[in-house]
Amino acid sequence: MSAAQPSSDPSLRRYLDHPRGGPTILRIVLGTQLRRLREAAGITRESAGDAIRASHAKISRLELGRVSCKERDITDLLTLYGVTDSAARATYLALARRTGSPGWWHQYNDVLPSWFETHLGLESAASVIRTYEVQFIPGLLQTADYARAVARLGNPRATPEETEQRVALRMERQRLLTLTDPPRLWAIVDEACLRRPLGGPEVMAGQVKHLLEMARMPNITLQVAPFALGGLAAAGGPVTILRFLEPDLPDIVYLEQLTSALYLDKRTDVDHYLAVMDRLSAQAESPRNSVAMLEGLLGQSR
Repeated sequence: MSAAQPSSDPSLRRYLDHPRGGPTILRIVLGTQLRRLREAAGITRESAGDAIRASHAKISRLELGRVSCKERDITDLLTLYGVTDSAARATYLALARRTGSPGWWHQYNDVLPSWFETHLGLESAASVIRTYEVQFIPGLLQTADYARAVARLGNPRATPEETEQRVALRMERQRLLTLTDPPRLWAIVDEACLRRPLGGPEVMAGQVKHLLEMARMPNITLQVAPFALGGLAAAGGPVTILRFLEPDLPDIVYLEQLTSALYLDKRTDVDHYLAVMDRLSAQAESPRNSVAMLEGLLGQSR
């Protein structure tokens, strides 16, 4: 195998043996490797598309991990890129087969928007999750009662069964925080999230108590951005930045909107939002002072 064929790197097998993040991450890893092979072979996206009877746009989506792929297409691309080693080809094909497997969230498809599936996969695979929330408590830190109030607010026409599915999905997401090797969650919560009585006083009291419990976990850092700050560095909306241990995966910025989301991975975009998050962290109350604020709010609710 030539030096240009990165499948000699045993990390590819690691993704198959420990696919944390499911098919989402496998698609991104496979796409990244295919792009490297194509560029090393000096082949254009147009030529690669011709080889699998597709457009260069499909090659672009494949290399970005936006779509799964047929084994036949991967076989043709590997041949085009000069990958002849049988073990290497078997690894790529195994990755391709796994990209079409359903993620753990498949059972919630009835209430899960397609644009959010990518976030669930990335979140499940992240080593660090940094998030700033303006209106709601971060989903990974919500109680079931609070999540239920959020679901009803955002989906007023949903049936009770659909609402409970959304709550169950949110609770299932939170399991990753208690894994043997959990990601680090660094959450900055605007004081407005804590003052707005979503679900009523009892629900909010339970939510604040839960935040205090979560703030004691070693992998969770919680900060409150108080009203006293005035303008904030991230004025405009919530931001989440996901970081991964795998060198094949770049940092990704997730910007959720009402009916869609943006996923940014260009270095200039990511650096901008990292700088914003750093300024927010510097402006917000320290974790210790944030806990004191939460304790004060809990005392006021009694």
